[in-house]
Amino acid sequence: MKRRSRDEEREQRITMEIVVDAYTPEEQAMGWYYSLEDRLRFPFVGRCIAERSMSPLRVGDEVEVVGMAPEAECEHEMFVMIGWERRGLAVPLAQLEGVAAHDQTRQVIEDWHYWVGQGYEL
Repeated sequence: MKRRSRDEEREQRITMEIVVDAYTPEEQAMGWYYSLEDRLRFPFVGRCIAERSMSPLRVGDEVEVVGMAPEAECEHEMFVMIGWERRGLAVPLAQLEGVAAHDQTRQVIEDWHYWVGQGYEL
């Protein structure tokens, strides 16, 4: 993801609401996981904005996002579940933008994109 210019309002929200009191990468991952789980309104339609070798999605594909991937899958990156060939499939949240999604859902997805775009890691 392309590095973005620093957004002080977003930095403040992430620091005070998502990774507050998180001192290790594991604690930051759990802060992100539970914030996403609480703030994303499932289901929503997501559109692929970047291809990843680990994911079958192509740029422009639209999918129904039905929930967060299991916690154990999100220790180093945030994944969401989509319906895929009669079962669920975890794909990176960084790969998706919210299309038919609530404003809060779009905001938290954009917060995650910002975090990744700034080069922050879990």
